[in-house]
Amino acid sequence: MKYSGIDLHSNNSVVTVTDEEDRVVAEKRLPNDLAKILALLSPWREELAGVVVESTFNWYWLVDGLQAAGFKVHLANTTAIKKYEGLKHSGDETDARYLAHLLRLGILPTGTILAPEQRAVRDLARKRMQLVRSRTTHILAVENITARQQSARISSNQVKQLTADAVDRMPWPEDVALAVKTNVAVIATLSAQIDLLEKRLQEKVGARTEYGLLTSVPGIGQVLATTILLETGPIDRFAAAGNFASYARCVDSVRTSNGKKKGEGNTKNGNKYLAWAFVEAANFALRYCAEAKRFYERKKAKTNNVVAIKALAHKLARACFHILKERKPFDVTRCFA
Repeated sequence: MKYSGIDLHSNNSVVTVTDEEDRVVAEKRLPNDLAKILALLSPWREELAGVVVESTFNWYWLVDGLQAAGFKVHLANTTAIKKYEGLKHSGDETDARYLAHLLRLGILPTGTILAPEQRAVRDLARKRMQLVRSRTTHILAVENITARQQSARISSNQVKQLTADAVDRMPWPEDVALAVKTNVAVIATLSAQIDLLEKRLQEKVGARTEYGLLTSVPGIGQVLATTILLETGPIDRFAAAGNFASYARCVDSVRTSNGKKKGEGNTKNGNKYLAWAFVEAANFALRYCAEAKRFYERKKAKTNNVVAIKALAHKLARACFHILKERKPFDVTRCFA
């Protein structure tokens, strides 16, 4: 049996094939050309137990190409892999061999490989988040300029409604007005593109049963339901609610010894988009759900605001797991008991 590890970079990859005793039988640095990578692996196709690819920013083309060629591909969860720190030397070749080594031992931390069409919709939701963050930057810029010029802030909704003509009517110096108008123009453009993406996402997920069930949870509206649904993927990949809450970064990451905290674990292991979504949902739930408010106040009385919000986010994450798993509407009594 043979095992392959690929250390993927932006413009090249180190491809390694090892045997059952971790001896290298083939190894080469290749440009990121699918045909050349397949040519190196093809002689070992029938013997390969699998090919490990790092979960880097550019893995889509390689994983899809290898799977289309008939190889069994494993996506390595790089945030969960920690190499032995006593090594005197390491490089791309040793990294590729280490991936193959973990696969041979059966202890390779892996990520889920979604179908290309599912990834495309998920990435569309991430693109929307990127545009919203960019728009917020320009909105804050206009709010700050307004505060400097007239000692009073305007709301974000008022900023979104500003036009070039409205800015011209304000008693500001010409250069200040020009600066604001550039922000207003960018805000208008971003808002139009955000609306376009939201409409497309609604077409893709709005009719799904799980989407409707998620919107029954206090604090979760259309945007958060879309994010949670697309970032979760197949709910069956999580063995229990605790696993899902951990993936959503709603579980503490600590190292203890003799009952004392000695540090933190791997805080980046999980999905940052789900972490954001559940904290946002927790903040909204405080406004509209009396049971959530009471749960938050109990936790806050014993700890502090940050811990209480995180605890509420954890509750909502577990509730969403059961909703997606059991296909049942949200149960307030069960969630905040």
